This record gives sequence, C-alpha cells and structure tokens, in this order.
Amino acid sequence: MAEARVALIGYGLGGESFHAPFIDVTAGLRLAAVVTGNPERAARARSRYPGVEVLPDAASLWSRAAEFDLAVITTPNRHHAEQARAALEHGMAAVVDKPFAASSAEARQLAELAGRRGLLLSPFHNRRYDGDFRTVRRLLAEGDALGAVHRFESRFERWRPELKAGWKESTDPADASGIVFDLGSHLIDQALVLFGRPRRVYAEISARRAGSQVPDDAFLALQHEGGVHSHLWLSALAADRGPRFRVLGDAGAYVKHGMDPQEDALRTGAVPGGPGWGEEPESAWGRLGAGEEFRPVRTEPGGYQDYYAGIAAALTDGGQPPVTADDAVTGLEVIEAAYRSSQTHTVVELP
Repeated sequence: MAEARVALIGYGLGGESFHAPFIDVTAGLRLAAVVTGNPERAARARSRYPGVEVLPDAASLWSRAAEFDLAVITTPNRHHAEQARAALEHGMAAVVDKPFAASSAEARQLAELAGRRGLLLSPFHNRRYDGDFRTVRRLLAEGDALGAVHRFESRFERWRPELKAGWKESTDPADASGIVFDLGSHLIDQALVLFGRPRRVYAEISARRAGSQVPDDAFLALQHEGGVHSHLWLSALAADRGPRFRVLGDAGAYVKHGMDPQEDALRTGAVPGGPGWGEEPESAWGRLGAGEEFRPVRTEPGGYQDYYAGIAAALTDGGQPPVTADDAVTGLEVIEAAYRSSQTHTVVELP
C-alpha cells in the first residue's frame, strides 16, 4: 500500500489535536476525509487541511468505504466499538481512541472480527510515547541504576473541581464515563507494558466533586507476576499534585514531576515532529539516585508521531500495529476488576 487513505471520524479535541496533525505528517498516510456534522469544526478542518473532504456522518463514510483504507475513531466513548465494528465489516482497518470499548467482552469480539477479516485494529495509546514514560522504560532496560524494581507509582492528577455538562458525566454504562475509563486507560496500559498482566487488582474508586455522579478520584494497586506492585492514582480533585512517576528499586529510585509537553503543544496548534518536538527543558527533568544523592536525568523526547509511523508500517507490510487489540482487552479486564474490587472492598484475582 503506497499511501493509505484515512478517514477521521470526529473532529473535537481528540480529532483536531491528537490525530489529524499526526496523520498529516506521517509518510504513507493521507488525511482524505473528516467526518463531522458540526459546521464550525468542518470549517476548521478545511482551513487547516485544504483539499480534505468533509462528510456529515459515519453513514456517509460507510456508503463509500471502498474509497478509504483506515478509519480513525475519535468520537464519544459509546460509539467507539460500534464504529470500529462497522469499519471492519466494511473492509477498513481501524484505529480506536481510548477507551477501546465499554467492556472486555466487546473488545474481544472486535479483536476476533479483525482477525477473521485480516484487518489492522489498534487502540490509540499515545501515552506509550510520552517522553517521561520512555525514560522509565530506558532506565528499566539499563537495569543498573534502579536495580530490581519493586514498586511503580504513576499519577494523572488534575485540579478541576467544577463539573462540566456533557456525556462525560453520564451514568449510563454504555458511555464508559469516569476517570478510570478515561485517564486510567493510559496508566493501566503503561503498567502493563512495563510489567505485564497483573495477578491481583485492588481499587478505591469514588465520586468526590460536589454533584458528581461518575468516578473522578481513584487508586488502583496491581500486583504483577514478577512481584512488582503498580500503584496508580487518578484524580480531578487534586489540589496538590504528586509526582508523575516514582519508580523504586533495590539500587535506586527515579522521580519525575510534571506532564509531557506534547499535549500543550498540540492544543496550541503546533505541527508535530519538527526540531525540538517533545523535548523538555532541564528544569523539568526527573531525578535518579538514592538516599540524599540524586542527579538529574534527561527526559527522552516524546514522540506521538511514532504511533502513526507504526500504523503506516503495519498497513504496508501486514505486521503488528504498535498497540494491539489484545492489549486493550487486557486493559479493560483490569478496569473491570478494579470496579469489582472497589464495590466489594476485596482484592480481585485475574485468571
């Protein structure tokens, strides 16, 4: 496939900032269509990507599916699985924003359908390409500085005490709303990448903001096969943020504050992948050491563009995408175990 024709379904924050810019700069991909019924969003898409076709709804895309190779789905959560299924049934590969589906059973069915059809199906876990996470992976691979890791701490904490009307506050299970499905999908995926499928899951999941009906504060503890414990914090009501990462080993620790800079850059309309993309200033670097002796460690450059480069390569050579549908199934199994744990106040065993 010389150039895959991509249809982007949805042009809200996700489509406009996290998908379209990377599709546009990735060799082997062409942003051929944007699907949105919102006139203002349609105008923005045409302005930034001259020549892109704007379709009013997903039905218009399915009726012309033979003209496209890849559907990128970044619509409200309740549509992710149904639109992924429709794309596959119409012969299109699919990239699906998180959460991949509202349940592990639904995700497993999609993975099986993609397998039967011989089509690429990939969850969009761009946070694997955060610079700080890449730094953690490098330190773990090197081994010497941290030694045998026994605890991995990871946080996505925000101070957003006011509720915003919309589907993200819905209590309908089909909307897969709440902070565990949202930010938790990223933190769980990162822990699985580093340490594999957990054996046990414990969680505390709460709605803390005044008037909130959906979870906005959570703690998850995962015990992995190798003995590492992952402690994951998620909150929209954190008036003081803890470290983004704190990795403890028997030879040292790595501690990192602050968030990867790519999201802020994308929100301002920056074009990804240019000189200095994903770089952090030295003042933001994490620290590595033990006791009273710590030194700064340069943060690896972040590179969300590498996800779409991997998608383009997989479409060309038929190989595995950078994130597989099976990865999403496991992540959703952990989320379901976390909810069971919180509701029953027990530790849940995973098969």
